[in-house]
Amino acid sequence: MSETRPAPKAPPESGPPARRAPMRVRKTAPIVPSTNIQGNALMVVIAIMSFLACLTLGAVSMVKATANGWQSQISREITIQIKPEDGLDMEKALVKAKDLALTFVGTRTGQIMDEKATARLLEPWLGTGLDINDLPVPRLVIVTIDESNPPDFAAMRDMLTAEIPQASLDDHRTWVDRLVSMARTTVMIGLGILGLVFTAMVLTVVFATRGALSGNRHIVEVLHFVGAEGSFVANEFQKHFLKISIKGSAVGGVLAASVFAVASFWQSRSLATPQSDQASALFGTFTIGFLGYLGILATIVIIALLTMLTARLTVIRTIYELDLIRSDPARTDGLMGD
Repeated sequence: MSETRPAPKAPPESGPPARRAPMRVRKTAPIVPSTNIQGNALMVVIAIMSFLACLTLGAVSMVKATANGWQSQISREITIQIKPEDGLDMEKALVKAKDLALTFVGTRTGQIMDEKATARLLEPWLGTGLDINDLPVPRLVIVTIDESNPPDFAAMRDMLTAEIPQASLDDHRTWVDRLVSMARTTVMIGLGILGLVFTAMVLTVVFATRGALSGNRHIVEVLHFVGAEGSFVANEFQKHFLKISIKGSAVGGVLAASVFAVASFWQSRSLATPQSDQASALFGTFTIGFLGYLGILATIVIIALLTMLTARLTVIRTIYELDLIRSDPARTDGLMGD
């Protein structure tokens, strides 16, 4: 009787190997916390400084443009003033003064200021409804001149005095010199304020960067210990403070631009009112124009770049101090006190 053997088992069907679940790299936290109390406080400080810097820049450009407009207008005109006197026919004297001025080479047009226009000039001081015939008010002749080829003012003054003794010529050169001096002084003051704002911002960023390094000093030391280069750590802090400075400077710049836009809109809607006239007399128009807004944008970019550069230099210097402390612990007190 033969022994029966069990049939061999069929080999399992071959198939593709089971795939492993893809590895997911957990998102690492940034070296410097993206949001903390120090960062928020620094953002507010940068926004305030950016607002002051942009406001100063816009005000300087506005005053400079107004002064240039005054200077251009004054340099294009001269004024002949005729004082009233018994027996003087004022109207004939005005026409004669205008004709005499237009005989000189370099003059273009002449305009006699009538009684109504003269009364409007005196309204801020004497009120409305003024009859200038009741007061010894001088009358004016406005003569436009060629700026590139002005007339001989001395000869014109002598001829007017000889023909009309009551007439006097004002070529406004004294006012132009004072106006140019005022504009230059205003620009220098504005640049000085901008310099102070930028200096304060740099110092603030230096202290804020050192504070952030103090709070994350152990992280910097570990990275440095495992071989991370100082430029890597500096880049991380640089990115952190660049984000903060961009947000803060953008908020301050937008607020400053909004102030000028609202002031310009208010001035355009309140023309010929006492408030608008007084504001225009003191500050000129509140419109800073395209170049003014472009300057505000440039200020925002400069503040952001300056903050980034300051943070980078501060981090590099701090890492250098850590290297010195590690190489010579005796220097700890001296370096930490700097």
